[in-house]
Amino acid sequence: MAVGAAILLAACGRPAETAETVEGFALGTVYKVTVSDKAPDSLREKVEGICAAADSSMSVFNPRSLLSRINRNETDSLNEDIIRNIELARSVSELSGGKYDITVQPLVDAYGFIDGRQAAEVNVDSLLRYVGYEKITIREGRLIKQYPEIQIGLNSIAKGYTVDKIARMLEQEGASDYLVNVGGEIFCRGVNPSGERWHIAIDTPYEGNYLPGASTSTVINVSEAGIATSGNYRNFHTGPDGRKYTHIIDPTTGGNTESNLLSATVVAESCTLADAMATMYMALGLEGSLALLAEHPEFAVLLIYADGNGEMKMHISPAMEQYM
Repeated sequence: MAVGAAILLAACGRPAETAETVEGFALGTVYKVTVSDKAPDSLREKVEGICAAADSSMSVFNPRSLLSRINRNETDSLNEDIIRNIELARSVSELSGGKYDITVQPLVDAYGFIDGRQAAEVNVDSLLRYVGYEKITIREGRLIKQYPEIQIGLNSIAKGYTVDKIARMLEQEGASDYLVNVGGEIFCRGVNPSGERWHIAIDTPYEGNYLPGASTSTVINVSEAGIATSGNYRNFHTGPDGRKYTHIIDPTTGGNTESNLLSATVVAESCTLADAMATMYMALGLEGSLALLAEHPEFAVLLIYADGNGEMKMHISPAMEQYM
């Protein structure tokens, strides 16, 4: 789940008759689409149509969505969107050694991140039986579950996928300079209204920083890429036992992932991949993320973490330096 990106636009812009920005609410969050060259006709309606289709397909918050019906075992038929998300999620799960896993949904629900009500006692051991990306397969467009109790959550990937679908629509309509932002997940191409690469501010990850762009740690300059930031500083709650529970859950133990890694920002070829990988780094924690980046210097990642004294520090991977 991306939480910390804001768009910065330079003051001087292109003529008003060519640049266009639409913004509003969709998928339970805000969206903003800026097109620097000629925008498609009916831009708002087309963007919101794609978001509405994503909600009816992949949302665990919508009880009528296809994914919700799959989780309730009312159907096992998958559409193209869910198939693509499951397949990409599996590749990220394998990369992470199982720390990223979309079948962690029963635990996410038990910890109260769907309806806001956490169970008085989360029976981790019993729920872990139904967690594991290797326990689901796709066969001829149908989902095969090892156990019927297995549920899938696509919150860590579906918004990024929706951003990519909006981007493809813009390109099919002839746009080449644009930025799509849905809830902090971003894909941009070409240049901004000032003719420069798009400037993306990365929020400072501290509790209480609820307004994107209000307090930022740095700015990256990006084009032709997807960007996502994940962190625990906004999506958390206090449980019945008084503990702080974050939305990043370790699928190998069933517990909340607690570490000094505060946020992870990823630049990737698609927003779908950036979205999933940003969550993956938070699940890995600082040490696990650094170990993975040592093996894959081609990954563009910015990690913000707290050192032994509680001071915020940054780790910028070699591939991310080009965007700083």
